[in-house]
Amino acid sequence: MSKEQVITAIDLGSEKCTTLIARVNEASTLQVLGFAVIPSRGMKRSMIIDLEQVLNTVSQGLDAAERMAGFSVKNAVVSISGVHIKYKNSRGVVAVASADQEIVRSDIDRVIEAARAVSMPSDREIIHVIPKDFKVDSQEGVKDPAGMTGVRLEAEAHIITALNTSLRNIEKCISDLGIKVDAFVFSALAAASVALSETEKELGVVLVDIGAGTTSIIAYVEGALEFSAVLPIGAKHITQDIALGCRIPMDDAEKLKLYLTDNNLEDLRPIPGESKVDFTKRKKKLDLIDPEKVGIAHNDFLSKKTLVGGIMEPRLREIFKLVMQELDKADLLSGNKVPAGLVLTGGGAMTASVVEVAKKVSSLPVRLAAPEEIEGLTEDIKKPNFAVSVGLLEYALTQGKTAVVAEEFNWHSLIPGGLGGKLLGGLKKLAKSILP
Repeated sequence: MSKEQVITAIDLGSEKCTTLIARVNEASTLQVLGFAVIPSRGMKRSMIIDLEQVLNTVSQGLDAAERMAGFSVKNAVVSISGVHIKYKNSRGVVAVASADQEIVRSDIDRVIEAARAVSMPSDREIIHVIPKDFKVDSQEGVKDPAGMTGVRLEAEAHIITALNTSLRNIEKCISDLGIKVDAFVFSALAAASVALSETEKELGVVLVDIGAGTTSIIAYVEGALEFSAVLPIGAKHITQDIALGCRIPMDDAEKLKLYLTDNNLEDLRPIPGESKVDFTKRKKKLDLIDPEKVGIAHNDFLSKKTLVGGIMEPRLREIFKLVMQELDKADLLSGNKVPAGLVLTGGGAMTASVVEVAKKVSSLPVRLAAPEEIEGLTEDIKKPNFAVSVGLLEYALTQGKTAVVAEEFNWHSLIPGGLGGKLLGGLKKLAKSILP
């Protein structure tokens, strides 16, 4: 019976729960074996509001991904977001321990621990301590001090914290399904591992992950992580604006938003030889949306130009204005600190006109990013809305968060979708009723 090194990623968002299972190949590359996307229930703005509904959501996603992969998993890395995410830049100092004053790994670990020792409220927990750079005696800007000679070693670190209660609630939902949480990863940090290049990080860049209920931001300056934040606004607010503006249900508004994303008029150009009058008529005709074609209940034809320019773009401008305000507060807009501009990911980054609006508001270069270098069942996941979940796999790979499973027949594959989770839930309830 052969053994497989696998990684399981669970991206639990406000609107969808994405589960990916990937094999680690001999060349230390990832091959996606199973994936599932389940509508989230019991989540609001990346926070749990109903444990039972979240448990069912995660259970359905795991069942579907495990059936596709062909085996069961016991470990997972999980994304974390929400406005409770905070950051702090800290500094630590230690004396080099060895007699010959050569810096070794234990010195680096000690100085990072020293930087980690910051005071914080009892209701918060550190989820990331990321070294920005080191200082050996008087030499600054050292990226890796291992092997260098010195007496005094300093480290500056970027510390990301989250609420204890939020972490424990998510951990409870996942552990109740027999899955151990190997690590919580800030969603924007996960997305950055697949969306940003090393050149962009060195130049200075801002990643904006637009989710359904929140927008997560991180910024790199000269290759070091400098800033992290989460805004309580996302793509769902655009859907709400469409629903209110057109007086249609939220489900229909979401259909309309997705239709506009795929069928906007931005690239419409005159046909060679076409008169101005004919082009205007054709443009007006193409601007109209037949509600029946989209599958929504509405009495009149709708205008793409009015929906995009009058309803969607104002909300997008608000999102990017808030992003720029946060960057300005962190003093990242002065001195050309982020010349690589904004990199957009997340489901909200697929909204019509998002890149154009971001360029106008920020006056910076803007590009849309999606995971590219991934093998296996990838055609469906090479999109911006999968940047976090694929990023979780990459992050776990670099941090050594893999698990060993036996490649054997999986009885879960015989159980129809969702039934496995229901059976497990029923057994747990039965056990609780019997046990004292």
